[in-house]
Amino acid sequence: KNVEKIKEKNLSGANLNVANLKGANLYEADLKGANLYWADLRYAYLKYANLSDANLSDADLRRADLSEADLYGADLYGADLSGADLNGARGF
Repeated sequence: KNVEKIKEKNLSGANLNVANLKGANLYEADLKGANLYWADLRYAYLKYANLSDANLSDADLRRADLSEADLYGADLYGADLSGADLNGARGF
């Protein structure tokens, strides 16, 4: 499955734990309450994404673009945010 172009932007509550989303285009995606535990989100484009209440624990977010993202209530315990763009991100 090619995850580079995800057409469904409403992924609220989705179970995406351990998913390979490296480089995925999730611009303005609704991932509220999604389970992204241990997901590979390196280089993912998450600008303006709604990640409120999402489980991002132990997720790999290195070099991900999280600018202007909503992270209120998100669980980032153990997440790797090395080199991530958090410019304008809210709630973390």
